[in-house]
Amino acid sequence: MGYRELKFDQDSVFLVTGGAGFIGSNLCEAILEMGCRVRCLDNLSTGKMENIQPFMDNPGFTFLKEDIRELETCKRAVEGVDYVLNQAAWGSVPRSIEMPLLYEEINIRGTLNMMEASRQGGVRKFVYASSSSVYGDHPALPKREGHEGKVLSPYALTKRVDEEYGRLYKTLYGLDTYGMRYFNVFGRRQDPDGAYAAVIPRFIRQLLKGETPTINGDGRQSRDFTYIDNVIEANLKACLAPSRAAGEAFNIGAGGREYLIDVYHELCRALGKDVEPNFGPERAGDIRDSNADISKARELLGYDPEYDFARGIDLAIDWYREHLI
Repeated sequence: MGYRELKFDQDSVFLVTGGAGFIGSNLCEAILEMGCRVRCLDNLSTGKMENIQPFMDNPGFTFLKEDIRELETCKRAVEGVDYVLNQAAWGSVPRSIEMPLLYEEINIRGTLNMMEASRQGGVRKFVYASSSSVYGDHPALPKREGHEGKVLSPYALTKRVDEEYGRLYKTLYGLDTYGMRYFNVFGRRQDPDGAYAAVIPRFIRQLLKGETPTINGDGRQSRDFTYIDNVIEANLKACLAPSRAAGEAFNIGAGGREYLIDVYHELCRALGKDVEPNFGPERAGDIRDSNADISKARELLGYDPEYDFARGIDLAIDWYREHLI
């Protein structure tokens, strides 16, 4: 069962932090489609107003231009809220290597502020974004919860710390927390611009503009690319999950493994392009291979991803064709 069949009380109130971002705006949209109310909190440091502009006239939608680094702001934001979906964070492994102090401030302290506000405010469920980067240098595939290596970047470390706080807030305070270890999410509204743009939208944009993309490394890196609707499903099912599953982190992927060079050639084929890529140096802090074992999320959250890579990439290409050309 996908997220569109899930049932919440119509008077339920969700808070989505980072709600003007890629994943956050898609969560806001899904919640509104279910007929529930949603508050979107975003300081627009990486989120975009254009992502939430279609919702601004919806009576069930409220936008708060605020910052999770302010505890009192977080406390006000959770008043009367049933479910918090904490997506507010700065992504990008390379950028975190350049700015470790800022990542600590936003990704750790900001998330801790939201957990504390949620605890004090009586929030029913606290679902937060983690990352497959927490697996670090552990070589085993597929990636299984409980088998993590040494983290390779400040970004990965911030997510590892968030998970430890999530565990503590369940065991010490009884707050039901659920960590979503995202595996290379892609889909509509993902930003193709900037030096730290995710690889799929960046490749699509460059190919549509007639540019030659650059692949970092040899292209034989593998990723469990995960379509956005799978991530929506995971977040909303976590809100309905039993309390016994709380305090844990869960792999949220499609369960597949795609090589970057194969993804590139698939995009070329779908876009009718015949362009050989450039190859650049490997990026510091990147995990070489990634593939999610999703059995824990399947068992405890009822997560059953509807979209494999092939279906998801077709939908993503259709969206970018419409919005980038």
